Amino acid sequence: MSGNIDFSSVLAAAIHDMKNSLNLLIQTLESLDKAIEPENHTAREQLSQVHYESSRLNTGLVQMLSLYRAELSGLPLNIDEHFIEDLFVELEGANQTYINQRKVTLTTEINDVDGWFFDKDLIFLLLNDVLINAMRYGNQKIHLSAAIADNMLVVRIEDDGPGYPENMLEQSHSDLAEFNLSQGRTGLGLFFARLIATAHQNQGLQGEISLSNGGRFGGSVFQVKLP
Repeated sequence: MSGNIDFSSVLAAAIHDMKNSLNLLIQTLESLDKAIEPENHTAREQLSQVHYESSRLNTGLVQMLSLYRAELSGLPLNIDEHFIEDLFVELEGANQTYINQRKVTLTTEINDVDGWFFDKDLIFLLLNDVLINAMRYGNQKIHLSAAIADNMLVVRIEDDGPGYPENMLEQSHSDLAEFNLSQGRTGLGLFFARLIATAHQNQGLQGEISLSNGGRFGGSVFQVKLP
């Protein structure tokens, strides 16, 4: 074999193929959910857990591909106007299987905003990752809200879980290279969320994320602001 192998390109292509296969697996799991009898709680719980882990893995693969593209030419944005209600409906629909199994009550609230300009695919990926984790670590209540503050779209995801651990609150302000892999958390999700948010810029304003504890349920509160 002659020539040098661009390993990063090969890896990106492999990740893309894995992501496509994983999407088919997730679709199959969702079909199985409809086929399993409601009274078969053990099977439904196991299926829900596999669906959750598959969704997390899929999100991680998409994040890696996006970071690779960002390394090549900066994070590409496809900015257009999108309805917030449509975004929330899509988020709920993508997680309906896990919502039903965990018996999560997901409420939404949209105040004084219909549409906003942003990259829908990237913002969906960001919020979906947060929502998946809120369902995993929360109890039974999640609130998804959107409002306008200081000429910024503010989207919040609040849950009734134990809240973010201190190291995650610290990581939300750290670079990827500073994360301690020995603690079991790479910090990739937080790094990617901040990358997406800050890529959205308009009239001197820049997007941002923040993590805190408290909120309406006393648990975790994730917030993203978009100009």
